[in-house]
Amino acid sequence: MSSLHLVVMFRSSGSIITARPFSLSHASRLPVLLFIATNKANPRAFGTTSSILNQGPLFTKAKAMDPNLYTKSSAPSTGKWPAPSPSASILLISPTNKVLLLKRVKTASSFASAHVFPGGNVDEFHDGVTAKDEHLDNIVYRNAAIRETFEETGILLSKDSVDVSDEVRDKGRKAVYNRQITFGEWVKNQGGVPDTDSLIPFTRWITPPPAKKRFTTQMYLYFLPVSSIDSFSEKPSKIHTPTPEGEQEKEHTSAEWEYPLTWLSKAQSGEIMLYPPQFYLLNLLSPFLNDSNKDHAAQRAGLNEFLKKLPTSTAQYDALDGKFKPKVLNTHQISWADKVISPGVMFAPGQLYKEETVLSLEWPGSELGAKEGGTRGGDAERVVVVKFERNSGPGGINIVDRGEVRRLWEESEKKGAKI
Repeated sequence: MSSLHLVVMFRSSGSIITARPFSLSHASRLPVLLFIATNKANPRAFGTTSSILNQGPLFTKAKAMDPNLYTKSSAPSTGKWPAPSPSASILLISPTNKVLLLKRVKTASSFASAHVFPGGNVDEFHDGVTAKDEHLDNIVYRNAAIRETFEETGILLSKDSVDVSDEVRDKGRKAVYNRQITFGEWVKNQGGVPDTDSLIPFTRWITPPPAKKRFTTQMYLYFLPVSSIDSFSEKPSKIHTPTPEGEQEKEHTSAEWEYPLTWLSKAQSGEIMLYPPQFYLLNLLSPFLNDSNKDHAAQRAGLNEFLKKLPTSTAQYDALDGKFKPKVLNTHQISWADKVISPGVMFAPGQLYKEETVLSLEWPGSELGAKEGGTRGGDAERVVVVKFERNSGPGGINIVDRGEVRRLWEESEKKGAKI
């Protein structure tokens, strides 16, 4: 079996102390993915990849409807939507500004064939306790993000120098996975501290109802030091998923680093599968992290400026009416660190496009929309256009300006035909 030789980066006061290569040979649970799926019984159904696998063919054309209305009949049989489970994920950036994605094989029991960011559910045993209605970045989400990345890839993001052998690291991953020791205690025993301070919040995604499994996922960016470029390898690898003690390791993935635009191009050509949240976030990174020049530090500076800039957009949508008018108008005043996105269907297949669904991104979810009085929100400027293929997941994804969707709608109305 081939292995991926990476470099673990250790920071202290923002500077690198040591960098040592290691072989990436095991990985554990893949992150929770949020996605939008049209369902024959309920074209507004949302869920996780596992729900697709468990329910069979979901992707069908939807009849015209008002996608913004959720009725009691569309909710789970209990009549109450489940609270989103806390989870976290990391967009890990290499010294050359490539992004790490993990791929599940076709025979995987969940997330089959999808490319995903490392991450997963908050585990109170390891990470601490956070209220399910607390949809805010905090130390619990940060702990989960770093722990899950370690479990899945073997990459330990530590503040301090940690020098462990491959054998010790892999045994540690197994022990942490099986809850034989807390992640924090294991890192401490190696002389390190999880580098939670270097995580940069980068949107939160909440699975909309009426999904039976819902998640509130905090996304983060993490930059591996540019100074380690000479000792870092970005070669692709086959990796294994640790399973509970006593079971054979049977879930395999591959890990690969590519520039955001490369990942997007592969998704649009059908070479890989990306779900809307992953495609959307990579699209945001693509103008800044690319191979246009070798000044990697300058590229990062440009991205950081973008992330901190307010307003995040100068577009105005107050004049738009009907379904084109955002549910939340002030999203441009919400930083990328604080944006909360709970995708909703703006146009079902057959309403604007013949086969594609148009997803709006400004609504923060049923938990936050009314409770916060409109102070939380996502992105009113952009929408996702995606075609859900029967039995094969999403394809042909594009990010489109909301104003452009309005123009396309008017054009289709004049022609009397769908796009």
